[in-house]
Amino acid sequence: MQTDLSPQLASHPEGLAAQKLLSNCVHCGFCTATCPTYQLLGDELDGPRGRIYLIKQMAEGKVATEKTRTHLDRCLTCRNCESTCPSGVQYGHLLDIGRKWAEEQTPPRPFQERAVRWLLKETLTRSEIFEPAMQIGRAVKPLLPSSLKKKIPTSYFSNTPLPPKTASFSTKMLFLEGCVQPGMLPNINHATRRVLHALQIELITPPKAGCCGALRHHLNDHEGGKNDIRNNIDAWWPIIGKENISAIVTNASGCGVMVKDYAYLLKDDPLYAQKAIAVSSLSKDISEIIPQYLPDLIDRLGTEVKVGVTYHPPCTLQHGQQIKGQVEDILTQIGVKTNLCEDSHLCCGSAGTYSILQESLSNQLREQKLDKLLEASCVNQSKYIVSGNVGCITHLQNENLPVTHWIEIVDQLLMNKDFK
Repeated sequence: MQTDLSPQLASHPEGLAAQKLLSNCVHCGFCTATCPTYQLLGDELDGPRGRIYLIKQMAEGKVATEKTRTHLDRCLTCRNCESTCPSGVQYGHLLDIGRKWAEEQTPPRPFQERAVRWLLKETLTRSEIFEPAMQIGRAVKPLLPSSLKKKIPTSYFSNTPLPPKTASFSTKMLFLEGCVQPGMLPNINHATRRVLHALQIELITPPKAGCCGALRHHLNDHEGGKNDIRNNIDAWWPIIGKENISAIVTNASGCGVMVKDYAYLLKDDPLYAQKAIAVSSLSKDISEIIPQYLPDLIDRLGTEVKVGVTYHPPCTLQHGQQIKGQVEDILTQIGVKTNLCEDSHLCCGSAGTYSILQESLSNQLREQKLDKLLEASCVNQSKYIVSGNVGCITHLQNENLPVTHWIEIVDQLLMNKDFK
């Protein structure tokens, strides 16, 4: 797609980046077939192709309107379109630019909307604020309205302490615990530590590491997001050089896709560009770590069928990181009967802060996804719905089946081989 940049953007890095990204689009429309918001709303401007046209218009000098901003806001950033696109358009990067332009060119949002977005940025990214708030929320959960109750998920397994380390493990990895997950569903991190401890992997978490930067970045605070990224690099860098770190482990795929994007986001930063490349290359989802240790897990657990699960692949894993089939293979090989539901490629509607900022669309997508997950679970007699991202796990909580992280299933099997 040819784009004639406006004079203001002709020599601007964002304009040139957008022009390059737009040039790959051939306007074929394959992306609309897998876009969740297009399927719900049936509006060309609520699909990737239409949004690309809106961004192209801004690149060529047409001033964005509030309608432009609304159509870009409605995008889940699920990146399903990237999996579908035959031309390899990096839609996620293009959308980031377009949203920033739309925010800059339109009147300020209503006060309440600005206040909500500010609170999301300043509370969810700070564990010292979020964790006490979540503890209070759990204590008064029965008194809360149903809309808030849904934001406080249930943890189905106890937080068994990590066994004492009896020897120094030769394999050492950094571990990004996340900003929301420790307060929301802490056992996911505990389970990850226990499983990797059993495989003789030492996880190191520097206290100064924090939010991956995704939350601020996707709320148009690009500089704030980059500061979060730099903070993590500063926390990790001395350890990477000193401890012979073999990977940076993430168990929330939303964080993982962001860390893998550090190299792109800081490519123009002379002080951090090379460090960001190294950090991105080390970033691994937990599903990329376990396969090389599968023989050990199989020796410990055997391959006989144990418990059945229905797996929901997070968009940030299957589309953002392009990791497909890995979790299913891990679970199947250790005897966990694993099934997918119909349309497993589609987003559940969580999408970070989307479930708060676009509640109606998010709930419609949740109900669609949950219906299919429960149907598949009934057919296959699954006892759990599992996923690989805290946002999806929280969003899909329901009264029919427990929803948990797949690593917690592995952890339970290691602690109790008769786990059902």
